Amino acid sequence: MIFYFLLMNILTLIFFSYDKFSAKNHKKRISEHTLLSLTLFGGTIGAVSGMFLFRHKISKTSFLLKFGVIILIQIILIFSFRKYLYSFI
Repeated sequence: MIFYFLLMNILTLIFFSYDKFSAKNHKKRISEHTLLSLTLFGGTIGAVSGMFLFRHKISKTSFLLKFGVIILIQIILIFSFRKYLYSFI
């Protein structure tokens, strides 16, 4: 479980980094859907790190709203299933 989240966060950070690089160099971009999906499936820390380290997607309101909804969903899921999560730790 820890390996999964570590891998997802590293992968998400790499995707945010590559998308910022692509944006600066006018190359083909990674879709917001892909970035948000990686965040949803466990890459939240990597996404937040990428947003702040590379100053990427931090001024795009529509992205931030969707990102906030994902974080809210994750918080609700964690609190809803916290008794089951302790068995994985």
